[in-house]
Amino acid sequence: MNQELECRILKKLGEQLGHVGFYYKNLVTGAEAGYHEHEAFYAASVIKLPVFMCIEKWCHEGAASMDEKIKVTHMDKVPICGALTLFTDEPVVDVRTLCRLMISISDNTATNVLINRFGIARFQEEFLRIGLKGTRLNRLLFDMEAAEKGLSNYIELSEIGSLLEKVYERSFVNYEVSKDIEDVLLLQQINHKIPGQIEDLSVKIAHKTGEDEELSNDVALVYAKQPFILCFAGYDTCVGSFEDLIRHFSYEIFCQCNE
Repeated sequence: MNQELECRILKKLGEQLGHVGFYYKNLVTGAEAGYHEHEAFYAASVIKLPVFMCIEKWCHEGAASMDEKIKVTHMDKVPICGALTLFTDEPVVDVRTLCRLMISISDNTATNVLINRFGIARFQEEFLRIGLKGTRLNRLLFDMEAAEKGLSNYIELSEIGSLLEKVYERSFVNYEVSKDIEDVLLLQQINHKIPGQIEDLSVKIAHKTGEDEELSNDVALVYAKQPFILCFAGYDTCVGSFEDLIRHFSYEIFCQCNE
C-alpha cells in the first residue's frame, strides 16, 4: 500500500463517528499500517475466530476431539445469526460441525455450546498462551445478565492480525492445523464487507465478521498477488458509512496488492 492511500485511509477513519480501528500488513513486503490497532474493541462475532483456533489446538494436542457429539438443547438456543436456533428438535452435533457453523454463518448457538463445553476460564488461559492479551473472552453471547454487569468480549486488531499471519505462515500449531483453520474461514457466507467490492471470485478471502447495533467488524487474510492481512473494527459508529469505507478501501488495497 502506497503512502498516498494510507494517508487517505487514516484521514477517512478519523472522520468516522465513534471508535474505529484498522490494521494492515503486506505478507510479502512486511509493510504495515494501522489506526488504533493496539486498542480494545468490542469483539462481537470476531471473538469466534480465536475460540475456533483454541479448539483446533486442543484437538491436535489430544485434549479435545472434533468428533465429540454434543446435544444442543432448547435452552442453548439464542437469536440468530445461525441455523441451530431454527431446529424444532434438539439435534446432536459434533464439534467439527459446531465450529464450521460458528465461523461460516456465525452461528451464535453453536458458539455458546462450544464455550460452555470447554469453559470461559479455559479459553482465557489459552488466549494468553497463544499471545492474546487485549483480546478477551469474558462472557457467552447474548448473556444479558453478564452484559449488565459490564462484561464484554474484546479484540485487538494487531493481535487478530497476528493470528491470521500465523495461519498464513502455517505456523499456528503446525501446517495441518493452520490449513484446516484457513479452510473453514474460506467457507464464510457473510461477505458484504471486506470482500464486498472485490469482484474477482478467484481470489481467496479467509475472514470472520462481527456485527451488532452501531458495531461492525471484519478481519481477513486476502490472497492477492501479494497476500495481505486486513482488519477493521468500529463501535458507536454509523454502520452504513463505516461499512462503505471498509468496502471501498479493501478494494483499493486489493488493487494495489494485486498488480
